[in-house]
Amino acid sequence: MRLANFVAPSSGGLRTALRELGAGYLAAGHDPVLIIPGPRPGRQQTEQGLVITIPGPMVPGTAGYRVITARHMLRRLLDGLEPDRLEVSDRTTLRWTGAWARARGVRSMMVSHDSLVGLATMFRPPGLPTERLADRLNRNTAASFDVVVCTTRWAGAEFRRLRVPNLIQVPLGVDLACFHPACRDENLRSGLAPDGRPLLVHCSRLSPEKRPERAIGALAELHRRGVPAVLVVAGDGPRRRSLQAQAGRLPVRFLRHVADRGLLARLLASADVAIAPGPVETFGLSALEALASGTPVVVSSRSALPEVIGPAGLAVEDDDAAYADAAERLLQRDVTERRRMARKQAERFDWPTAVNGFLSAHQIRPAPHNGSAGTPPSALAHK
Repeated sequence: MRLANFVAPSSGGLRTALRELGAGYLAAGHDPVLIIPGPRPGRQQTEQGLVITIPGPMVPGTAGYRVITARHMLRRLLDGLEPDRLEVSDRTTLRWTGAWARARGVRSMMVSHDSLVGLATMFRPPGLPTERLADRLNRNTAASFDVVVCTTRWAGAEFRRLRVPNLIQVPLGVDLACFHPACRDENLRSGLAPDGRPLLVHCSRLSPEKRPERAIGALAELHRRGVPAVLVVAGDGPRRRSLQAQAGRLPVRFLRHVADRGLLARLLASADVAIAPGPVETFGLSALEALASGTPVVVSSRSALPEVIGPAGLAVEDDDAAYADAAERLLQRDVTERRRMARKQAERFDWPTAVNGFLSAHQIRPAPHNGSAGTPPSALAHK
């Protein structure tokens, strides 16, 4: 049984992780059920198993995120379904489910998809002792569940500092077949960046914690230096209008959320550099999708992304000029080499391995690795 809040139709990383893990559990012979909030109740069999929707209110200012607030409804549903494992992807509003699981002898897991210390530092009211508050919440989370899973060392740091004994690190993965350098589309590229101009891409939710304004600031700095780059912003969120105003006359194309994974794969494979400036990213699936597509990434040195991108990109401080410097350095690398390095780094992360890691954390025997994760789309189409 899997529970998650803050999942919206246009959300990216969490929705992707839930889908891929659920599909992996299903392929391994399990019966995964996912419960998420929505505008109305519903049940649907999907590629990731049964998805149950519980009505939940929309969170103001998030442009689509909802939360499950009806505890009695969720508790009755859990009691009726009688799960043998519980996996929760929200350590704030759903933390109480850990006690529910313990009272019924159900093994429970909390998956930490964010950094409480990082988010509290970004949005804290003046005078609020954020680290002390985050520490208390993290201790309570670790005490409520049998295991806490973090996807990177950076994400686990706030728990290790508390000497939490039930912490496990399990990296997420990337769809190496969908996102592949072979998806490069010269027609798409020339339509977005004519005359061979450098093509930059930023894929994320357009919200404050993602720092999307840094991508536009880097583009402005490149233009001041005479680099005629073009930027494509793929995503939606509460910062969209302010970002459009910031872009002004710069060559920035806003695509909103790209739900078509094939189009997204072609876009990422056709770009020269991706920019992922979020300073509190705990893994960065969109950056990994860019790498899998053969596109190097500039990331925040304050986030978990440096340990994900390795030598295939560059990590910089939170400054427009620093992002512009890094983009120029990556553009100066040999095209074939930079694309090879990006793909090679991404191949360290695949979903079958991630699924097996999560199954092991659940104390379930891992499934056999199918071995086809890195096959290019063109090859899969002919099998």
